Amino acid sequence: MTTASSAPGLLGRLLDRVERVGNALPDPITLFAMLAVAVVGVSWLASALGVSAVHPGTGETVTVVNLLSAEGFRRMMTEAVDNFTAFPPLGLVIVVIIGIGVTERSGLISAALRSLLQAVPDSFLTATLVFAGIMSNVAVDAGYVVVVPMGAVLFAAAGRHPLAGLAAAFAGVSAGFSANLLITSLDPLLSGLTQEGAQLIDQAYEVQPTANYWFMLASTFVLTALGAWVTTRFVEPRLGEWDPSDAAEDAGSMEVEEVTGRERQGLVAAGITTLVLVVLFAILVVPSGAPMRDPAAVAAGEPWYIQVRPFLDGIVTLLMLGFLLVGLAYGVVAGTIRSDRDVARMSSEAVAVLGSYIVLAFAAAQFVAWFGWSNLGLIVAIRGAELLQGIGFTGLPMIMAFVVVAAFINLFIGSASAKWAVMAPVFVPMLMLTGYSPEMVQAAYRVGDSTTNIITPLMPYFPVIIAFAQRWDRKSGLGTLISAMLPYSVVFLLGWLLMFAVWVLLGLPLGPGAPLEYAAAVGVGG
Repeated sequence: MTTASSAPGLLGRLLDRVERVGNALPDPITLFAMLAVAVVGVSWLASALGVSAVHPGTGETVTVVNLLSAEGFRRMMTEAVDNFTAFPPLGLVIVVIIGIGVTERSGLISAALRSLLQAVPDSFLTATLVFAGIMSNVAVDAGYVVVVPMGAVLFAAAGRHPLAGLAAAFAGVSAGFSANLLITSLDPLLSGLTQEGAQLIDQAYEVQPTANYWFMLASTFVLTALGAWVTTRFVEPRLGEWDPSDAAEDAGSMEVEEVTGRERQGLVAAGITTLVLVVLFAILVVPSGAPMRDPAAVAAGEPWYIQVRPFLDGIVTLLMLGFLLVGLAYGVVAGTIRSDRDVARMSSEAVAVLGSYIVLAFAAAQFVAWFGWSNLGLIVAIRGAELLQGIGFTGLPMIMAFVVVAAFINLFIGSASAKWAVMAPVFVPMLMLTGYSPEMVQAAYRVGDSTTNIITPLMPYFPVIIAFAQRWDRKSGLGTLISAMLPYSVVFLLGWLLMFAVWVLLGLPLGPGAPLEYAAAVGVGG
């Protein structure tokens, strides 16, 4: 029988094996290139075997596209550059790094972190980092390139292993994607798809973007606690002491020294600049006629989160400008920036560090694009949904099984909306007929969809996180990251499932006016 004291050892050996197997794989650039080639071969074989599935939303038969056909080969060759330039993380990473480079190399981040470390007890640092990662989802994907690298820097400054900080932040940003204290852009997107599925049963049924708000709000605190616990209980002990000699040349152990008088003046200037920027952003978005509001949505009386869509769409550019101006204010006052040449140099040096990532992005972009073109991911999703439907579970066990299948399918298709577009037309009507509300089905889906983001290389930002990890430990590879994130994925999934089950058993509403049950179920079922 395994004792409590021996369990961590068994888990540690398991994670060590995962890391060894993962790191035995080729370099991530080579790996993504090999995966792209494999997709081509599998598409040919699956096409020859006649693999297909019926799309539950349209009723059309989805077949595998043979990428080795003349048409497929032409598409791969002619659209390779477009795949690369349109790769979602690429532009976001480069644009935000332009601004972050000034804040980092001007000394602002170092001074701010040292000031923070003196104010925040070490026991609260991990929880604060996970919470910041969860909340960063308000800015869509910006948390991947802002909060995750900041987590590594924070831990290094505190004398802790930077990869543990990176892992904690990554868990908050990605595994906690469906938890937040605020409504995010994902909410109206998913609720629209849920409503379409619900109207297959009840044409008058409406699903609001706030359908899961109470559940999201409570999940924020639960996942923050779980993320902090996993970091201190499993991740940090396994990583052990960090050796600064393992880091790249532009990273290193940050000594927690007292903030100098000049640095304090710079921090005050940066703080004032931040407040001014907040006021300016508010002017751009709060008034009904503000430039960053959609005039058509305002005229139509759409909800505020629809009206401010231009602001959300422009958040990456605004973040870049914000980092740039705040870093500039600090550098001028602190004396680390003396001319425009310093600003240009700092931004250029920051972008130059991304050289290996840019090459990696090219290979990853081809793999992701070809996988989508082949329809292999869509067919896996449809077949997975059919498998769950055929299991024959009812009630809460059916919901729990649905969460697990959603988590499994997420390993193959990273887009939350793409998966839900396939699954909603099947599971929303089916579970409505058993008495469960569309809002509850959506909440169950979001639990499964989020928890496995951090362990699938198919997630578009996975190569970005590997690049960040290699800055602090050049030996880091795919296995290092997956083995570090696996405990978060398992604990988040189990903890979130338990929370969801208790929520359902207590009969708590999922959001304003969002019940757990579908009242018309008896009438429909006859």
